[in-house]
Amino acid sequence: MTLAQLKTLIPEDAQAKGRTAAIMGGILLSFDPIFVRLSGVGGYETAFLFGLFSALSMGTLIQATDARGLVGTIRESGWPAFVSGLIILGSASMFVLSIKHTSVANTMMILSGRPVLTAAAAWLVLGERTTARLWLAIVGVICGMAVVVSGSLQSGNVHGDALALVGVTCLAVNGVMWRHFKSMSRMLVVGYGGFFLAAIMFFLVDLSAIPARTWLVMACMGLLSAPAGRVLNAVSSRYIPAAEMATYALLSPVLAPIWVFLLFREQPPTATLAGGTLILATIATYIVATARRP
Repeated sequence: MTLAQLKTLIPEDAQAKGRTAAIMGGILLSFDPIFVRLSGVGGYETAFLFGLFSALSMGTLIQATDARGLVGTIRESGWPAFVSGLIILGSASMFVLSIKHTSVANTMMILSGRPVLTAAAAWLVLGERTTARLWLAIVGVICGMAVVVSGSLQSGNVHGDALALVGVTCLAVNGVMWRHFKSMSRMLVVGYGGFFLAAIMFFLVDLSAIPARTWLVMACMGLLSAPAGRVLNAVSSRYIPAAEMATYALLSPVLAPIWVFLLFREQPPTATLAGGTLILATIATYIVATARRP
């Protein structure tokens, strides 16, 4: 397929572009737990490789596609991109470490609290209005989360759950950052986050102990699916409100446990399945209702 043919698939309407990018980003990010589980090493090693390959892929892509080059992009994006990259450091590291300390379903469903925190942060910081339709969708998501949590109170995964909570808070704050500073390079932000993650984890890992297979698995994640998903997620914030972007991103928490079950036979509890179904139904209903809006 040629570049011209690919461009014809991109919606012309700005809001449609944002929704398409958010949905595609959510789908790609749902594959992250698979790579984390396949890495076969500890959380610090996994986080280091993820950050390293993300930084390399984004830096190379910026240099190849942006007329300003990497240095020019860094200079023009200024401090907002730097701060947003630091926030990605928090969300990415907490995500990887949480996956290592609790079930994938638990981590991903805690991440589904992102729209609530994003909507609250956007309202407090940006004064951004949130429609009644979106608030109803968020209520449905909260109900789904409540069902999930009710079935995992006795799991003993307090450490992993706490890490996921910190991660989702970082995601919400970054959603507001992306919405407010629309002109900063999204690829640079993801690259910053990867660089910071690799730089910190470098002092906590033994590179000689990481097997070649792990390097290959994390290269697939860090060079392909993970950066693409995060860039699409960030780009969507240029066209749609922060809370709406976060709602579409809920595809990732819902789909990830399904992939993990199919590959690793990690079966989520009944409550997690019920809550995930409610969340998915809420997202689908919201998308349909929004698409019919004049």
